[in-house]
Amino acid sequence: MLPFTVTLLQSQETGLMPATHLTAFIVLILVLLFLGAIAAGAEVAFFTLNSKDVNYLKTKDQPSSRQVVQLLDHPELLLSTLRASKYVLAIAVIIAANYMTHIFLPKEQNVFLSFLIILIGITFLLLLFGEILPKVYARQNNVRLALFAAPIVQVMFGIFKPLSFFLADSTEYRDQKEARRHTGINNDELEEAIELSIGHAATKEEVDIFKGIMKFGNITVKQIMHPRLDVSAIRENWSFPKVREKILAGGYSRMPVYRNNIDQIVGMVYTKDFLPYTEIDDFDWHSLIRPAFFVHEHKLIEDLLQEFQQRRLHFAIVVDEFGGTSGIVTLEDIMEEIIGDIRDEFDEDEHNYRKIDDDNFIFEGKMLINDMCRVMGVPFETFEEVRGDSDSIAGLILELAGKFPSVNEKISFQRFDFIVLSIEKLRIGRVKVEVSE
Repeated sequence: MLPFTVTLLQSQETGLMPATHLTAFIVLILVLLFLGAIAAGAEVAFFTLNSKDVNYLKTKDQPSSRQVVQLLDHPELLLSTLRASKYVLAIAVIIAANYMTHIFLPKEQNVFLSFLIILIGITFLLLLFGEILPKVYARQNNVRLALFAAPIVQVMFGIFKPLSFFLADSTEYRDQKEARRHTGINNDELEEAIELSIGHAATKEEVDIFKGIMKFGNITVKQIMHPRLDVSAIRENWSFPKVREKILAGGYSRMPVYRNNIDQIVGMVYTKDFLPYTEIDDFDWHSLIRPAFFVHEHKLIEDLLQEFQQRRLHFAIVVDEFGGTSGIVTLEDIMEEIIGDIRDEFDEDEHNYRKIDDDNFIFEGKMLINDMCRVMGVPFETFEEVRGDSDSIAGLILELAGKFPSVNEKISFQRFDFIVLSIEKLRIGRVKVEVSE
């Protein structure tokens, strides 16, 4: 450190800088420009990821994919961190360039030339390589750049996090978020748009179908699947009479087959394949097992529908990030998101809810939050900030209460009061919802 300081002092006296030190300053400036480009590009890349991109990253086991998802959990701090990093790095480039020009150039010329170099050269480099090119590339390759930049952004996040807390309140991200929140189309606007397009007063069924189409691209498998506790399955070592009894009692056209527990799915069976062998008690039914189709719970149903069409399938096993069975999803579940409930002559005439009046309802705890909102006529985003990763009413109550509730306990959120009416085997059974003005 001492020889370097002495050399700099000598350089200031002579007005010249050794070539090694000049190279070091140039490398330093290039590194700072590169980090600034990463921060600028990441600002665009991270915040142009749509729900499909995020769900795709959640299915990957790469460390960078997990880092991207973790960083997006704190969007305000992330945006503040990237902007703070970008500004600090730009200032560092200017300071380094100014210091280099003062030492490298002769004293009688360094003031004017330093001004020109910083004003024209450094400004041009900052705009081109620190703003324009990274952001253009990020818009076209947001997922790729987000994965590449995630480790670097993670380090920036740790360094500039204290500063980011002060910038988060003043950043325009909140205004952008509020603007996006208010850009949604309400029911009246949607009905008016439908009436203009179809030429007559829209019925409730038509409005519901159009609503289903509009939100179809953002729904994940986890939101519509049947949870594992409601899955009726067959054990691999069962005898044929027991399998036949299970199929007749279930009344399903397809059923999964597991080995030791529901997490070890070995295949599935079609009940129609058993028709020729119903009278043979010693029939080896294992020959009828077909391969099962597995999907991740974060997969979008829009993509799953395409796979169902390509593979000519109607049934899939839903797995979580650890490979365990989360539930099942069918083609009928996907179609119901657009056209509503599909009931045939074999469906039992029962509902997961009972409407007492316009402000009081009784729901089953396993009912999906979106279905509850549809029944009560409230926006799907009503519980978005408090639902966490829950998709059912029971999960929502656990999130709100922060503990396992007891019978007749009331949990309130805004104008909604949830009263637990029954608990069955550590599962929330029926729930009464009271809506106040």
